[in-house]
Amino acid sequence: MNLRRLKYFVKIVDVGSLTQAADILHIAQPALSQQLVTLEAEMKQQLLIRTKRGVTPTDAGKTLYAHAQLILRQCEQALSDVTSTGHQLSGKVSVGLAPGTAASALAVPLLQHVRATHPGIVLYLNENFGTTLSELIMNGRMDMAVLYGGRELHGLSFTPLVSEQLFLVSADPAIAGREELTFTDAAALDLLLPRPYNIIRQLVDEAAVRAGCNIRVIAEIESATTLSTAISQRFGATVLPESAARAMQETRRVHLAKIIHPEIQAPLTLCLSDHLPLSVPAQAVKAVLLNLVEKMKVPAN
Repeated sequence: MNLRRLKYFVKIVDVGSLTQAADILHIAQPALSQQLVTLEAEMKQQLLIRTKRGVTPTDAGKTLYAHAQLILRQCEQALSDVTSTGHQLSGKVSVGLAPGTAASALAVPLLQHVRATHPGIVLYLNENFGTTLSELIMNGRMDMAVLYGGRELHGLSFTPLVSEQLFLVSADPAIAGREELTFTDAAALDLLLPRPYNIIRQLVDEAAVRAGCNIRVIAEIESATTLSTAISQRFGATVLPESAARAMQETRRVHLAKIIHPEIQAPLTLCLSDHLPLSVPAQAVKAVLLNLVEKMKVPAN
């Protein structure tokens, strides 16, 4: 088994087609097919199932795919670390930022600071939902992510960064001027919330259990643009961390009220792999990121 064959295999699985993979890799399809046959002979397993629609990995193929991603990433990190020794740091670093949160506010400052201090590093920023980001880190496809949550998961470590209170966001004039709103009163409103796997939704659901009441969810929305439009048109209210709530208030005519009895804290955490070491460039980006977080005004509990 060699690295080139692993790269070919990963690309075939990624695109789901031998023909398309051959075009992307700039090699003849028969030659690519032969590389796959050799790899399957080395593994003593069928790795791909060929169909009219393309190829899909077998269970053995899925296992090899996961390992191949880690192996290739480790090789890239090794090359980057060795190349960077005694020279300006360079290489690619991937950072996930949960959308619509305080994490997303770090995006531009992070780009600016990394560019100013480590111009040889190329940042890849991915704004996606927390569950997706953590999965990318777990399988070695992303270096780090800033997201809400922090419940221990095998393969991941979470470092607390800051903690934000949740606010009700509504365009209803009845909310105007109210600095606080009990959770029971908020739960009685028509609410627009994300799906149950979202950490903010989980925090709201848990608060409902503690308060002994039901929440009235009339729609589940995960698009920040659609959510802000629906709120401004008084279709319903939503619950957001303070930073996201105030960001919406800057662009829309909405009112904010801190939720109390119980107050709900949303912990923002830095998510890393607990077994894959960061490359030297990634360590430098992590240091910049933590420095930026220090400037955020709400400290973690």
